[in-house]
Amino acid sequence: MLFMASTASATAKTAKPKLWTKGFILDTLVNFLIYIIYYMLMVIIASEAIHSLNASMSEAGLASGIFILGTLLARLFAGRSVELYGRKKMLFAGIIFYLLTTFMYFGIHSMAMLFLVRCLNGIGYGIASTATSTIVSTMIPAERRGEGINYYALSMSLAAAIGPFIGMLMQQMFPFNDIVYFCIGMIVICLGAAAVMHVDEMELTEEHRAALKEIHIANFLEPKVWAISLVAFCVAVCYSSVLSFLASYAAELQLMTAGTLFFVVYAVAITIARPIAGVMFDRKGEDFVMYPTYACLAIGLLLLSITTQSWMMLAAGVFVGLGYGTFMSNGQAICVKLVKEVRIGVAVSTYFIALDLGLGVGPYMLGAFKESLGFQGIYFAVGVAAVGCAALYYILYARRRKTQAEAEAELEKEMEKELENSEEFA
Repeated sequence: MLFMASTASATAKTAKPKLWTKGFILDTLVNFLIYIIYYMLMVIIASEAIHSLNASMSEAGLASGIFILGTLLARLFAGRSVELYGRKKMLFAGIIFYLLTTFMYFGIHSMAMLFLVRCLNGIGYGIASTATSTIVSTMIPAERRGEGINYYALSMSLAAAIGPFIGMLMQQMFPFNDIVYFCIGMIVICLGAAAVMHVDEMELTEEHRAALKEIHIANFLEPKVWAISLVAFCVAVCYSSVLSFLASYAAELQLMTAGTLFFVVYAVAITIARPIAGVMFDRKGEDFVMYPTYACLAIGLLLLSITTQSWMMLAAGVFVGLGYGTFMSNGQAICVKLVKEVRIGVAVSTYFIALDLGLGVGPYMLGAFKESLGFQGIYFAVGVAAVGCAALYYILYARRRKTQAEAEAELEKEMEKELENSEEFA
């Protein structure tokens, strides 16, 4: 009996804390639907502007891209607001604003109106997605943080693969207004899920509340995650070459089928790799996971630079998925790890601001070299840059973390020594 009791006690101690709670599942579902809508509209809005509003190519491109501007503006304020005003309240506010601005697509009759609606829609998306990422970060047990965030991030990756496919398919079968109705239906589901979701709110002290209300840069951009966020920006610039130029590159190489399947392969690679990467993050530490992500991204981009056959493009999709897809989720896990709970919202928003900014400015930065380098030259350049991201990660984050850990260990030893000396003296 004594043996059985001790065995049960040991089992209880070693058992993993529960990850797949009702709240975790619902929050991941909400995030998935929010991202599905984002990708659906992103791929069809340009052609809709051209055909319905007689927009030029540059105007159509701006109609797609201005959404990111609204997202960036929202993330700047949403990070502190989710803690200051309540996580669930901000989630509701974001979803409702996302819903209202989606209804506004019905009233668009000019390009100026489209620009406004896209920007406002981006604000709703930015608030809602920042809230879901903050909420899930606090739901995941600390011992399973890497694993949990990687599972959660699958919602974004699958949305990135499924959303464009659904959007382009529906565009061929239904008028634009019907697509908007479909998006509205998904947002209503998000509202229902948010209503029944239990969210643990951060109990702010008056000191914390006063600090968050202060208007200074640290309340909008978390200083402790600037290093990993800068790395994220550079990685996103590299990956933007895939989002922006792959379709044109595939057409140039006459590999359209492979270009279409690229993101499917990408999504499959992430689906398999992320849960494994999450477990390794928790067991072996972030460096064990992060350095291979840079290597995989570099291999994928360099492979694209020499692609001549379909299998090469699909293989590149696997490596890019293992690289960027795994980096994105584990970078978020690092941010959560670096800050106290009261600062998680600001930390997460800072990280995603860097990612969004890299994806937004990357095409403009890289597009300037199209005439001189061509697509192959661009992919070679960003492949080399991905290796540079690994060096940047080491210099800005890994080395400093190691130095800080050594300093803390040395300080702890000195304190223990002083304590021993004082006890001997006594």
